[in-house]
Amino acid sequence: MAGSMSEQAVVEAFEEHRGRLVAVAYRMLGSRADAEDAVQEAWLRLARQGPAAIDNLAGWLTTVVGRVCIDMLRSRKAKPEASYDDQRLPELVVTDDEDAPEDTALLAESVGLALLVVLDTLRPAERLALVLHDMFAVPFEEVGQIIGKSADASKMLTSRARRKVQGSRAPNQDRRRQRAVVDAFIAAAREGDFEGLLRVLDPDVRWSVHTPQGVTVKLGATELAAQAQRGKDAKVTARRVLVNGEPGIVAWGPTGKPLAVMACTVVDDRIVEVISVVDRERLAAMDLPGRPS
Repeated sequence: MAGSMSEQAVVEAFEEHRGRLVAVAYRMLGSRADAEDAVQEAWLRLARQGPAAIDNLAGWLTTVVGRVCIDMLRSRKAKPEASYDDQRLPELVVTDDEDAPEDTALLAESVGLALLVVLDTLRPAERLALVLHDMFAVPFEEVGQIIGKSADASKMLTSRARRKVQGSRAPNQDRRRQRAVVDAFIAAAREGDFEGLLRVLDPDVRWSVHTPQGVTVKLGATELAAQAQRGKDAKVTARRVLVNGEPGIVAWGPTGKPLAVMACTVVDDRIVEVISVVDRERLAAMDLPGRPS
């Protein structure tokens, strides 16, 4: 970016790239607050250096944000007191399915909770290489410059990360079909229809329940269907929402307090994975859509 720029012009140039930078950082860090912190650090470094000597502002900012994210991920893993963070969920972005705010929709687009959980198992450099190349089409040459490796090494790193991620089943891209499956699940649970629940659950569905005490994992449609069926007698109310950009469910008890947020992964018109959060303190801190009347 040759030549001098006014302070206002620098701000405008930065803001032009902010949305993309936050999206990159969110996929790296799984937290909106941490993503904003990483992007703010890039702004501070830009303000200190000045843009006059920067030929490619977009590339420079992506490099800074990427390296800040790697440092933040390594710092997380290095802190003994952060042992819970190793199994923590990425931040849940829960929005109304009908009118998600534009900025939240941008943040959540094509990055469902199940994928974020898988990304969290990658090493920091693997995660950054995969995010930049596969999700944001950054060439391997630029990826290599950001992570301090050659283009060929970056390609191998991305390939290795891709193989790990591909172990998870990719959801349908047809949102209407996803919504229909989740709606059928809610309707069957409301009616206590066990067979109806089995029709929309994959026989090998994986159900992860995150509680204050830790995570429990259950496998198989029968167990999840039986749990959902009991919701009828407990007078549970549920509605479909978006959880990190993919269809999910919020459930409330008879007193109106939220009981659970569930992120659903739908493949071939069946729910293959459910990630549930039942931690009351965490639920209370979330900005959840209203309970249906």
